[in-house]
Amino acid sequence: DFPKAELRGLMSPFTYVLTLPSVFFSFRGLSASNHRNREDSWFKSLFVRKVDPRKDAHSHLLTKNEESNLYKIQFHNVKPECLDAYNQLCEETLPSIHNDKYYPCELVGTWNTWYGEQDQAVHMWRYRGGYPALTEVMSKLRQNKEFMKYREERGKMLLSRRNQLLLEFSFWNEPIPRKGPNIYELRSYQLRPGTMIEWGNYWARAIGYRQHNSEAVGGFFSQIGNLYMVHHLWAYKDLEAREATRNAAWQHEGWDEVVYYTVPLIQHMDSRIMIPMKASPLQ
Repeated sequence: DFPKAELRGLMSPFTYVLTLPSVFFSFRGLSASNHRNREDSWFKSLFVRKVDPRKDAHSHLLTKNEESNLYKIQFHNVKPECLDAYNQLCEETLPSIHNDKYYPCELVGTWNTWYGEQDQAVHMWRYRGGYPALTEVMSKLRQNKEFMKYREERGKMLLSRRNQLLLEFSFWNEPIPRKGPNIYELRSYQLRPGTMIEWGNYWARAIGYRQHNSEAVGGFFSQIGNLYMVHHLWAYKDLEAREATRNAAWQHEGWDEVVYYTVPLIQHMDSRIMIPMKASPLQ
């Protein structure tokens, strides 16, 4: 049997390094092979995380159904001197695609970052019908001379650009047009690989604490691009309303528990405060 003092040391994750040698060397009469086997088993129990086997992809477990909407989010870093011209170009071009039924896509929202990365534009599109709709839109746009001219002019104004393809969480609202004026916060979380299901389980309950002021706009997770990336989109009247709404969440029993258990799942997080462009359906 382990001496009681050494057992207490083993039960503390901060002291096992000090007590481990004395524990293993206290065994007498054990063979060297048994010693190694026990040591291997001990360290595996510390570092190996047991995960229940699943036959479904995470996307099927987290989305509304197999035909869930596909979203694309675009981040464009614009040359500072070109931002006004870039915004005007977008306002002249993007609504025409959004309103044309020939293209099976919708402009969810288009913004300039106010706080966060400066001189940045963020666009979000929805493709009803998933990947086939995305493929159809991309094919048709390549034949659209006005759009190709827009891309050429846009390219002269950009420093960099990146995008991601996203699915929506089943327990979040679907983004719908909203009257303004509002500011929007895009909170982006890079999760530890393998923790998306845990995140979804906690937030399926947490979203109930964040609906009282209709601030929840949409929640998404990446499929292509940066993986294990989550985006939460919120709307507030202004920064003061944002602070009051977020503080009020702590008054609901259970919110603190959600925060406590989800923070360890995060590798990196980022927040953007965004202002809608004139053409954005989310105002």
